[in-house]
Amino acid sequence: MSRLPQGEIPQIDPLDTRRYFIAIRRLADTLSHGTDRSRFLGAGLEYVQSRPYAPGDPVRAIDWRVTARAGQVYIKQYEAPKRMPAWLLFDTSASMTYSSTPRSKYEIAAQAAGGIAFALLDRVSPVGLLGTGQTEVRVQPSLSKDDVMQWLVKLRKFRFGEATRLATRVTELNARLANKALVIVFSDLHEEGAIDALKLMAQVHDVVCLQFIDPAELGLRGAGILRAEESETGETFVTHGRRAFSDPDEIKARLRRGGIDHLAIRTDQPFAQQLRMFMATRGALSGGKR
Repeated sequence: MSRLPQGEIPQIDPLDTRRYFIAIRRLADTLSHGTDRSRFLGAGLEYVQSRPYAPGDPVRAIDWRVTARAGQVYIKQYEAPKRMPAWLLFDTSASMTYSSTPRSKYEIAAQAAGGIAFALLDRVSPVGLLGTGQTEVRVQPSLSKDDVMQWLVKLRKFRFGEATRLATRVTELNARLANKALVIVFSDLHEEGAIDALKLMAQVHDVVCLQFIDPAELGLRGAGILRAEESETGETFVTHGRRAFSDPDEIKARLRRGGIDHLAIRTDQPFAQQLRMFMATRGALSGGKR
C-alpha cells in the first residue's frame, strides 16, 4: 500500500480545490435530497405568528391569507428551532493515509465529512470539527459555511504520520459537552479502546460511526506470508495474506450493543448513495434517530 512520506504536506492546486468543493457540494445535495425543507429562508425555520406590516419588512414575508381577511398587510414571523450541535470527529492518524486504491481512506473521509457538514448547515444545525490525531484540531460548532470551507482546506493540507488519539479525544469531548450533541466519527477504528469510549459517550449523546476500510485490510489474496509494518508505530510483523486486519461486522456488533449506528465505507466502492440511505434512515440530518 502507498502513502505520503512521513510529515509531507501535499501541494494543493487552486483548480483542484475548486473541483473538490464542487464534489463536496454535490455530495451535500445528494445527502439532503428528499428531506423536508421550509420554503421560507431555507430549512429549520418554524412559523410562530403573523403581525402587522412595518416599513422595511420583506415583501416575500407577507401572509396573504391573513392580509385578505384583516384588510391590512400582515407579515409572517418565524423562529429557528433549537438544533443539536454536530461534532465531526475526524481521524487524522497515519493508518488513514495508507491506500491500495486510487483514493485513500483519508481522502474519502474528508469528502464525506464536508458533504455531511454542508448538509447539516442546510438543516440549520451548527457544525464543529475535532481532529483525533496527535495535532490539536478543534473548531467550535457554528453555522458558518466559511468555517467549514476553511477546515476542509486545512484537512487537505494536514501533516500525516500521526498516531491515533480517538479514545482520548472522545473522552475529553464527552467531559466538556454540557448539552446533548450529535457526534459523527470518521475513522478506520483501529485504536484499541476507542469503541468503549464511544459507547460511554452514546449514553448521553447521539453517536454515529463511519468506518473507512481499504480492501487490503480485509485480506491480500495470493500474497502468502509477508512482512508488514504498522503504520503508526513503525513496528514490523509477519502475517499472511489471508488474514483480515479489520472486521467491520464485529465492530458493527460491538457498536450496536452500545446504541451506536455504524456504516462501513470501502475505498474501492461508490459511497454517496450508500451514505445518503444510511443518514436518511436514521434521521441523522434531523439531529436524531427515527
